[in-house]
Amino acid sequence: MNDSSDIIIVGGGMVGACMALAAAREGFQVTLLEPRQPSLEWTGDDFDIRVSALTRTSETILRNLDVWHSMQQRRATAYENMHVWDRKGFGEVHFAAEDVGAPNLGHIVENRVIVASLWEQITHQANIKHVADVEIVSIEREGDQTKLIASNDDVLSASLVIGADGARSSVRELVGLTASTSSYDQEGVVCTVKAEQGNASTAWQRFMPTGPLALLPMNEEYFSIVWSTSPEQAQSLVNASEESFNLELTQASEAVCGKLSVVGERAAFPLRKLKAERYVLDGVALIGDAAHVIHPLAGQGVNLGFLDAAMLMDVLIEARAHRESIGAMGVLRRYERARKGHNLAVQSAMDGFKHLFSNNNPALSLIRNLGLGVAHHVSPLRRQFERVALGEGVAVPSLGKRL
Repeated sequence: MNDSSDIIIVGGGMVGACMALAAAREGFQVTLLEPRQPSLEWTGDDFDIRVSALTRTSETILRNLDVWHSMQQRRATAYENMHVWDRKGFGEVHFAAEDVGAPNLGHIVENRVIVASLWEQITHQANIKHVADVEIVSIEREGDQTKLIASNDDVLSASLVIGADGARSSVRELVGLTASTSSYDQEGVVCTVKAEQGNASTAWQRFMPTGPLALLPMNEEYFSIVWSTSPEQAQSLVNASEESFNLELTQASEAVCGKLSVVGERAAFPLRKLKAERYVLDGVALIGDAAHVIHPLAGQGVNLGFLDAAMLMDVLIEARAHRESIGAMGVLRRYERARKGHNLAVQSAMDGFKHLFSNNNPALSLIRNLGLGVAHHVSPLRRQFERVALGEGVAVPSLGKRL
């Protein structure tokens, strides 16, 4: 098979599907490589243990792609407050949507809901071709075309190939874009729990020596939790009986919402950070986790990926208007300059939070308690925290603006 299009996107997860839909709606011919089409519906009332905390900017991007309504129909939970506190002492800070005149601070949405809603729209786009079960063995640039050679000798070509295939990106590896990686020496325990006293429409986050515990509200009485801790404790929590796990989790949360009871499965995954040295080459661009992976403590990962996709879309539209090749290095560098600095700044901030809060140092304990206390009472500092939660403080691409 020999197939040609304007853009080839490798990876049809949340960020790749967002990119494919955005490009198709702008009239580009898109080939989307993803092993299989995800399920658009599922039975039962269970929860996906993988969730994302979407900022209001991400919400706007998804609204402008006409997928937000579908997400709300499936399940998307707005939260109006955020409460952050230390494991002991007087340090705490509370944010409320009403303080900034917003209806909410963001939404907690299951990853499967985001993917299904995007793919529901993708299936209605005549200029998106889904190619399944293709194993790429090489990527070559010839003239103004980038060619993907498959293991069965099929050749796919396009002006631009976009790697949206996650932290272990085959696109990044095949074209030789280097990335630095390191471990946080933590694992994230994830599951859904029911709260005895409901969730108060609040995202709660407590910092402890081994890592933060995030309680992300789902519906009125559930939370999706992300408990970042040592690998040893993570495995212990996953293997513990439900009774023991519930007790440890309730104690760790200081019972801010009463007893917490696990619902369904538990899992743990290693936490690592990744930073691609460059996002682009002639005819190739990386977005989302293929370019950067950050600590999940603030739930910013997928939001950065959506901003990548939306900013790259702006760059490609501008290039087309000026009759430039969308795969030209000069064009793609504009995307890299627009996004790399912000991604690195957020990654550094998350690393700083992780090192400040996840330790037993008494001096740092005093500093962070004082810092949280000051942030709670000083409006400008509170506003900075709120800007992060809302997805503000960054150049907003066209898709991130209300139409």
